[in-house]
Amino acid sequence: METKLRQRGGRENRRRLCATQAGRRSQPRSAVRGAPAAPHVAVGGCEAASHRLPAGGRAGRRPLRPAGALAGSDGGCSQRPGSGGRAARGRGGRGGVKRRLLPFLCCAAASSPPPLPGRGESCAGSGEAAAPSSRPAMAIRKKSNKNPPVLSHEFIVQNHADIVSCMAMIFLLGLMFEITAKAAVIFVTLQYNVTIPATEEQSAETISLYHYGIKDLATIFFYMLVAIIIHAIIQEYVLDKINRKMHFSKTKHSKFNESGQLSAFYLFSCVWGTSILVSENYISDPTSLWRDYPHTLIPFQMKFFYILQLAYWFHAFPELYFQKTKKEDIFRQIVYIGLYLFHIAGAYLLNLTHLGLVLLVLHYFVEFLFHISRLFYFSDERYQKGFSLWAVLFVLGRLLTLILSVLTFGFGLARAENQQLNFSTGNFNILAVRISVLASICLAQAFMMWKFINFQLRRWREHSSSQPQLVKKKFVTAKGKTSRKERENGINGTVTSNGADSPRSRKDKSS
Repeated sequence: METKLRQRGGRENRRRLCATQAGRRSQPRSAVRGAPAAPHVAVGGCEAASHRLPAGGRAGRRPLRPAGALAGSDGGCSQRPGSGGRAARGRGGRGGVKRRLLPFLCCAAASSPPPLPGRGESCAGSGEAAAPSSRPAMAIRKKSNKNPPVLSHEFIVQNHADIVSCMAMIFLLGLMFEITAKAAVIFVTLQYNVTIPATEEQSAETISLYHYGIKDLATIFFYMLVAIIIHAIIQEYVLDKINRKMHFSKTKHSKFNESGQLSAFYLFSCVWGTSILVSENYISDPTSLWRDYPHTLIPFQMKFFYILQLAYWFHAFPELYFQKTKKEDIFRQIVYIGLYLFHIAGAYLLNLTHLGLVLLVLHYFVEFLFHISRLFYFSDERYQKGFSLWAVLFVLGRLLTLILSVLTFGFGLARAENQQLNFSTGNFNILAVRISVLASICLAQAFMMWKFINFQLRRWREHSSSQPQLVKKKFVTAKGKTSRKERENGINGTVTSNGADSPRSRKDKSS
């Protein structure tokens, strides 16, 4: 009996399966219980017809959504993952994998990220039938090229210290090889040395003295490169850090950098020049400024001092380009750089090194005080004492410079025995040279005094113009204030006007 019941159940199941297959063949694939056929929707350039869903799942059990519901209100290709069973199979046969990958394929065609798995997620594309996405379009970021092109203007300005240091290293490496050592020595070491043998009157050691020549230009060029490197080091590791903390304006920024560089140079030159004056006894004996002229042979420290002075002021010309100096400040800086080079080179070539060293140390000390006062003024504008001290020392420095120049050229060299022009011995002690040198020194001092007087007058005008404004403000504030009695009387007046009895009204009533 059991076997007969099993055979009958199998036959009934086969009949039901044949009925369902016949129903599928008779109905069109796009029809789902009278629903309209799903239209072809373009999603990102690829049609959804290639992924059409078959109509119906298991017959009579669970109807599928209409095509419009599957597409969604925005005309996309949204699909609820996990629904549909066998009804989600495509033309390729049994394809549960296609049903799961269909939302991701639609979104990949629409160039948008795949939706997160969940109920009702949409992957609407950017086609004509699809609605525009609410998410803003992501723009492609351009790679910012911070490094300027090689050998451009900005590249040279930013990396000028590295370029110059490489040039200086070439000369230093040349000293290591025998072929290039002779040429590199001219740039690095001092030339034209003369060895004086030891005598009984002098010390037992030999003395090396120096004179000048055309090869000094190569030495000046090398130490000009060194000055550029030191300038960049001070700027980057000292001045730029202070500027970031103080937050200066553009005008104060450039002036602060200028004063910082010059104050460091003036301090170094003053200390070194004073040590040379003390060691050579030029301060204790003023007659050494013109005695034994011409001073063709000078010690190592003296020549090296002049070489570095010329190298520093020559390096100031390319620094105008490296520091991006303003056009209105270029002429002013070129003028005073030219004045320094003219007087230092004149003292070096005319063998007036003794007088030139004394005048340089005196002038550098006064200028150092000015630039230090300027630095303190930028940090705190109430600081004015340094300028007052500088004003006094500036006038005294100009007087001392004129006195020493007149003594040297008017009395010392004018009374010398040898007053003939001789280029081989380096004697330039003639009347025309003395007058021209003295005139150039006097003109330079007069020019500086004229600039100094204009500076002081401008400060006096600014100070006098600021004082009346302060007095007016104080007067207005004092006039606007009312005394305590006036305030009380005013309050009493308002009270009496409101109906209270004042003393006068009481008297009137009594009368």
